[in-house]
Amino acid sequence: MREVPAVTLPDLFEAQVVRSPDAVAVVHAGEGVSYAELNARANRLAHLLVAEGVGPEDLVAVCLPRSVDLVVALLAVVKAGAAYLPLDPDYPVERLVATVVDSGPVVVVTAGGVGVDVGVRRVVLDDPAVGGVLSGMSVVDPVRVGHCPEHPAYVIYTSGSTGRPKGVVVTQAGLVNYVVRCVEVYPEVAGLTVLHASVSFDAGVTGLYGALVCGGEVVVAALDEGLPGALGGRRPSFMKVTPSALAVLGSLGGGVSPSGRLMVGGEAVQGAAVAEWRGRHVGVEVVDHYGPTEVTVGCTDYVLPVGAGVSEVVPIGRPMWNTRAYVLDARLRPVPVGVPGELYFAGVQLARGYLGRPGLTAERFVACPFGTPGERMYRTGDLARWRADGTLDYLG
Repeated sequence: MREVPAVTLPDLFEAQVVRSPDAVAVVHAGEGVSYAELNARANRLAHLLVAEGVGPEDLVAVCLPRSVDLVVALLAVVKAGAAYLPLDPDYPVERLVATVVDSGPVVVVTAGGVGVDVGVRRVVLDDPAVGGVLSGMSVVDPVRVGHCPEHPAYVIYTSGSTGRPKGVVVTQAGLVNYVVRCVEVYPEVAGLTVLHASVSFDAGVTGLYGALVCGGEVVVAALDEGLPGALGGRRPSFMKVTPSALAVLGSLGGGVSPSGRLMVGGEAVQGAAVAEWRGRHVGVEVVDHYGPTEVTVGCTDYVLPVGAGVSEVVPIGRPMWNTRAYVLDARLRPVPVGVPGELYFAGVQLARGYLGRPGLTAERFVACPFGTPGERMYRTGDLARWRADGTLDYLG
């Protein structure tokens, strides 16, 4: 077990604002915002949300394009003590409507001409009337009455590729455990990171919050031909991509690939693809990062040491802090090393469950026979096997 402070994400961010108020926190389209300014803007919106009655256990939808306002809104929701539901405005309107109807947010933070209107109170950030109200709000950090690590931080909806999309309720405790570990294990997040993933996925959590709690700078930009200009000739120190995006990253030129650490996750990692990329970026450490949304972004990782060869099957590594992995047979018995079984996880990073779906939650978050009474473990549905060195292979 690793001791992690019993705080929430906004506590970590606000502490960093005190340490580096004048440092650049977020950059988008040439606009650079300092930690102090980002905090002030998020506080104004947080106070507005609190005035609207938003608080712990409430859900606030955020439907904004990639921008500084997007980061402001995400921080504002958690500063108000609530949980955010990120909605990608590029998604089909039918998908957005279905998600809002299913989740029932109390407020939608959006911009003019963006998102959906299904009868939920909307805070339109570029509305002059809303701007006038925000300008009168306090820039002081809000007091989060009754907010605690067990409360939700965000709800991420799955793609629905295996059935009806479902909202995964991730707690502050799980998020803080993950982010605090990121800062220690991936020190490159304290440099320059890129928020390029769709806001509706949790892939951007590592580089965004990892950076913002330790003084890093986040460039908000898509992973396309506009990224070199967005970076202004600088190379990121840390970047996270899916394995299939390695080719896209390579096509943008060496100037946009990370100089310190590349994290790959979200899909099975093929050794040949990683070896090819590493051959063009000698000295950059590569991490294979595994984890379903239900275990808060990621729950295992495997560092491929610089200069080491890459086998065809890249391990997914060992469990992260305060997380345990089990490879079990159909009767929930541990299987021997080298024998395939189903992969389960237990520990602080487990999500609360699926929003409004207690039956499915009970089916996938089952009693853990190896822990304390009442403890749960998450059934991933993935096959894995232990290696003799204590690392895990993902088998599909």
